[in-house]
Amino acid sequence: MDLGKPIAKGNTAIIYLWENKIIKIFNDYLPKSESLYEANKQKFAYSCGLFVPEIFDVTQIDGKQAIIMEYIKGSTIGDILFKNRQEAEYYMKLSIEIQQKIHMITADGPLEPMAGKLRRQIDLAPELDERHKSTLVHKLDSMAYEKRLCHGDFHLFNLIMSDHKVAIIDWIDSSAGDIRADIYRTYFLYSQFSMELAEMYLRLYCEKSDLSKEEIFQWAPIIAGARLSENVSSEESEQLMDIISYYCPFQ
Repeated sequence: MDLGKPIAKGNTAIIYLWENKIIKIFNDYLPKSESLYEANKQKFAYSCGLFVPEIFDVTQIDGKQAIIMEYIKGSTIGDILFKNRQEAEYYMKLSIEIQQKIHMITADGPLEPMAGKLRRQIDLAPELDERHKSTLVHKLDSMAYEKRLCHGDFHLFNLIMSDHKVAIIDWIDSSAGDIRADIYRTYFLYSQFSMELAEMYLRLYCEKSDLSKEEIFQWAPIIAGARLSENVSSEESEQLMDIISYYCPFQ
């Protein structure tokens, strides 16, 4: 099947635009259940009434796992913002309104529990020894929260502006968990390329909610530990270890 040239490439898949649909072809090394696992997360978000690309099919194309989904025409808010930097606060507020809509959704049951996902990631982090892992897991187990829908990779480049509406894409990291963890994860992702944007995001989210920075940063060492299991640079790895040591010092 000739899909033409890809329009995007990620860590796990290659994205094509074909007959006005998005076709996501997964890499061979992934588990055979990966496409269905991701599709079910996106289907759940869609079923909640969020503006999310509709899943049409989970199939195989040329022997590879594939998801066929709705094509949302538009530009990411990230691309729009960087062409209109003077409008940064407007677009950040818009993104926070969308994230808060996500966080309003109770998600106890249909999605992977956040705690299990983070525990697994911490266990797989190569930079952490058993003492680190034990301390972080203990802190994770001590956190009390109501399970809400959390995107897990929420940032301006996963939001597509289309006809004055905003679609939310890339749901593979979503889970049922604590919104404070989701907020810290977004803050950290912004901090990797702009502390100014990261601080703006955190300030605006706190202003638009009853949360404080201190409440959100309770999750800092846990999210940092889990992030170490991802494909991060040596520089980011050192930064993550510094976050863990600062917010969760070892005796």
